[in-house]
Amino acid sequence: MRNGLEAAYDYCQALTKREAKNFYYGFALLPAAQRRAIYSAYAFARGCDDIVDDGLPPDVASERLADYRRRLDASLAGHPDGPVFSALRQTIREYRVPHEYFHELIDGVEMDLAQARYETFEELRTYCHRVASVVGLISIEIFGYRGGEKARRYAADLGLALQLTNILRDLQEDAERGRVYLPQDEIEWFGYSDEELLAGRVTPAFRRLMAFNIDRARDHYAGGRRLLPLLPTRARACVGVMAGIYSSILDDIERRPGVVFQRRVGPGTGQKLALAGREIVRSVVG
Repeated sequence: MRNGLEAAYDYCQALTKREAKNFYYGFALLPAAQRRAIYSAYAFARGCDDIVDDGLPPDVASERLADYRRRLDASLAGHPDGPVFSALRQTIREYRVPHEYFHELIDGVEMDLAQARYETFEELRTYCHRVASVVGLISIEIFGYRGGEKARRYAADLGLALQLTNILRDLQEDAERGRVYLPQDEIEWFGYSDEELLAGRVTPAFRRLMAFNIDRARDHYAGGRRLLPLLPTRARACVGVMAGIYSSILDDIERRPGVVFQRRVGPGTGQKLALAGREIVRSVVG
């Protein structure tokens, strides 16, 4: 029979395989110990997201998120509750991941309970840093890296790029939840409106707004890819796959911006496997 900690990691792996359709292909390239550690971090982050995305009344979601934070604190103090926190506690201890990263992630998710619009990109950047860049910072502590602060800056850049891609891909889904992440001043600047976005209208102004944000995301992908040479070989392949998958989503949106109002954009299994193979080769020779 598997011991409690192994069972906790198995639980996190099963959750990740079920929910992280894009990330899972990258995670599979990691050494076993790092892979299970990443599963625990993903499971923790997923738990945060589910609390605010399940359509609960804001006060109920807020209390559940506060309880989630209490469970994190208890776990950090040596009293984990449930498989996710049991696995996460071991990961944090083994890889010495700074505790504040996990609190910052909860802070970011909590923003969704109080804020449905962002006036400027700088406001949005704070949100993206907390919910995505911090995940990149957690990940590189597990991977190992060279370059100190420079590597951490590149990891944060890549997390921002991935989150910006998510925002563009999920425009309709987020709008149905009453959330518009694209900065309000940019929507106005390009001559578009929240009302048109909520109605799924594809206009010349919408295409210009999307092109501007696609270019911004690509700039951050360029910064994020500078992280790759600073990572161990297999981690380099893992990160390369994730960047490649999300870059391909951005490419699809660029070709036909209106597709975000029709379906969830994403590469098929064959394309993901091809990307994985390409990044394995690149990580070895590069």
